[in-house]
Amino acid sequence: MIASGRGALRLHLPFVSSTRSELLRFSKLAFLPELRERHIVPVLRCASSSSLASENLSMAKKPVKYSLVDAFTESAFKGNPAAVCLLDEDRDRQWKQAVAAEFNISETCFLTKISNSRFTIRFFTPLTEVDLCGHATLAASHAVFSSGLVDSDVIEFETLAGVLTVKKIPAKKTEDGFYIEFGFPADQPVELNSLEISQVSAALNVKATSIVEVKKTKNTDDIFVVLESGAAVKQVQPQIDEIVKYPGRGVIVTGSAPSESGFDFFSRFFSPKLGINEDPVCGSAHCSLATYWSKKLQKCDFNAYQASSRGGVLKIHLDEQNQRVLLRGKAVTVMEGSILV
Repeated sequence: MIASGRGALRLHLPFVSSTRSELLRFSKLAFLPELRERHIVPVLRCASSSSLASENLSMAKKPVKYSLVDAFTESAFKGNPAAVCLLDEDRDRQWKQAVAAEFNISETCFLTKISNSRFTIRFFTPLTEVDLCGHATLAASHAVFSSGLVDSDVIEFETLAGVLTVKKIPAKKTEDGFYIEFGFPADQPVELNSLEISQVSAALNVKATSIVEVKKTKNTDDIFVVLESGAAVKQVQPQIDEIVKYPGRGVIVTGSAPSESGFDFFSRFFSPKLGINEDPVCGSAHCSLATYWSKKLQKCDFNAYQASSRGGVLKIHLDEQNQRVLLRGKAVTVMEGSILV
């Protein structure tokens, strides 16, 4: 197209990208003698950055809102963090795994709303998808109840392990916030003969004499190590390179809590196979801890402390008749944002 201008005619060329060959073609055209003699100046029409950005945004998916929630704690930067992503439409597994790796915390979960109080939920560690996760369930529930997405105190999650019912429990008048309560299947530790005490003591960097017994959980296939005291649990300095060689999901370490602590037992959980060297607070690990300590302490209600560097508090009830472990805890939202890709 040729258009008139001040002092010359302008030849408007179609939009071209800034490849080297196209720019070279344009520069040759600009110096053609026949165009110069007729005072015709070629003008390269390029799309502006703003128009390109608008085009890209129109093609991009809608940003995904997320919350970063610290679970099993009343204080920010304590407990176990989980990223809670609310999807308007489901995304593929590869995208979810990439997002979880980007967050690089113990768990990232993805929610899609089905009805007013029912959601699908999927759980991902930085390395893999898992069927169920206690602290991410608490974090997701806290995010849902806090955001006003539901007008009920009961919600349901459709997980890979089945439908999970979660309740919002009011806190005492002297407390802030509210509790989240949900139940997992009880998990009974059983005898384990494939590991020597010396192997376990070396992997945990503890004295062999401090190990009371070594078991294995039925459901999660964790190594279950009982130490002589809660103090010994806190002092564990694991050899992750050795623990990753163990069969099963990970290693649970537990011991009775000091009487002055206000807790019934301490625990820690290591699961390097899932990309989590030490899980700050693991809800599912307490499904076996509750059954073990119920027999030892002859009780069904516990105040438990996970003695990681971040620390976490769980209120637990063992329903012996239905073989369910009810987990109750608080959470704190520390961050909100959007995923743009």
